[in-house]
Amino acid sequence: MHFNCGFALLNVLVGVLLALLARQRAGSVPEGPAPVLLDGVDVAAYQPGAARPVRAAFVVLVRNSELHGMKRAMRQVEDRFNSRFNYPYVFLNDVPFTDEFKAGTAAMTKANVSFGTIPHEHWSYPAWINQTYARECREDMHRRGVFYALSESYRHMCRFNSGFFFRHPLLADVDYYWRIEPDVEYPCDITYDPFLFMHRRGIKYGYTIALHEYPETIPTLWATVKEFVAQRPGFVRHVNGYRWLSGDGGATYNGCHFWSNFEIGALAVFRSEEYLAYFEHLDRAGGFFYERWGDAPVHSIAAALLLAKDEVHWFHDIGYYHNPWLNCPQDAAAQARCHCDPSKSAEHHYWASCTREWPALPGPNTTASEQAAIGHGVERMASPGRTLGFR
Repeated sequence: MHFNCGFALLNVLVGVLLALLARQRAGSVPEGPAPVLLDGVDVAAYQPGAARPVRAAFVVLVRNSELHGMKRAMRQVEDRFNSRFNYPYVFLNDVPFTDEFKAGTAAMTKANVSFGTIPHEHWSYPAWINQTYARECREDMHRRGVFYALSESYRHMCRFNSGFFFRHPLLADVDYYWRIEPDVEYPCDITYDPFLFMHRRGIKYGYTIALHEYPETIPTLWATVKEFVAQRPGFVRHVNGYRWLSGDGGATYNGCHFWSNFEIGALAVFRSEEYLAYFEHLDRAGGFFYERWGDAPVHSIAAALLLAKDEVHWFHDIGYYHNPWLNCPQDAAAQARCHCDPSKSAEHHYWASCTREWPALPGPNTTASEQAAIGHGVERMASPGRTLGFR
């Protein structure tokens, strides 16, 4: 009996000594459970109000009348992604938001929400636009059956998204944005942080779907871009995506553009001296009002000319639907967290063939001869005498 008690006490003492020795070898061991990781980051960093690993936000340009469509989109975003990551929302409108809109959207998330009004000068005709001529142009486009031909608000929206959204004070402390629109759908769980993914890999712009633009909406856009390139040839990087924009060395534009109702980007691109000069040149030309230049081709041309191939990323694994186009992951592992039909994904249609063409571009390992060919294409693009058109 006394022997058993002494033996038990010895075992306890040995256990304590071994534990102390292990702690000494391992260094200071914190008390309590190990941190829970989300995409390799302590989950506490993603709680509302915490300092996240990336300064990012959802950016939403929306009208008060679109409240219910916005709530549907937010429900998708929260269920599929943001209920775990808690990134804030920044809502922008050309008129003040109603209390109903503010309460309705705030109730959809535990993340922070902000509401901002767009400055009048960012949503109005600039002084150099001839509004009489602009109206005549809209009427002419309407007779030719162009979508949104008569809409003035659509043109203000495209101009704002092209050159001003990133200047809003509510985005002053934001480095990355994710654009959301009412009524969009996310049919797949997003199990990682796209913002952190981009930040760690130096990616500046991300898309899910890339389409061909309607040429009737941008008849002089490429000519205007070529004028700018001729004035500032350093704007174009030699190893870049110009091949994605043109099938003939830059002489004409094929209409490829990233569908910008979904885009995740680094705001530093739009705030750069190069992009601001590019937008200023386009804005002065008047095509946002005399034609119907969209922010999608404006953003896309800049991304292709300013960024290296690997700085633009196709988020093929993020399911996304905006009527009428769907991006649905094709691999079996991704399909296990989706409810979309991969056979209906936009990449299988000609009109969205640009989607797969970007990843197929030459990358950092481009050969010297390919670099020379790209450089020759830039020279052709900068030649103002080249014929414009679409392939």
